[in-house]
Amino acid sequence: MGKKILIVDDAAFMRMMLKNILTQNGYEVAGEASNGLEAVTLYKELKPDLVTMDITMPEMDGITAVREIKKIDPEAKIIMCSAMGQQAMVIESIQAGARDFVVKPFQPDRVLEAVKKVLG
Repeated sequence: MGKKILIVDDAAFMRMMLKNILTQNGYEVAGEASNGLEAVTLYKELKPDLVTMDITMPEMDGITAVREIKKIDPEAKIIMCSAMGQQAMVIESIQAGARDFVVKPFQPDRVLEAVKKVLG
């Protein structure tokens, strides 16, 4: 069975794009969240193998959500998804515990490369 992935993005369109890339390549999308608070709650419920986390979201941003998830599970595997020009935030999220990042708009090859790398 494929690895379970939680997709977190406030844009439904971006979640759909990621979901398509992942499911077409044998991964199981265990759940979707539209903000950091939902992400933390779903992480506890679903215990996914990997999380794709948008940086800029309402309620709780991705960096804060990474820190919260890392408190629950220090081994959590998280890939940040950022728009161009968010270098400082990407660096901050890596320091918070994210393992890699992909830039929007998503390039399927790059997404899959990051997922394979992080899942080992």
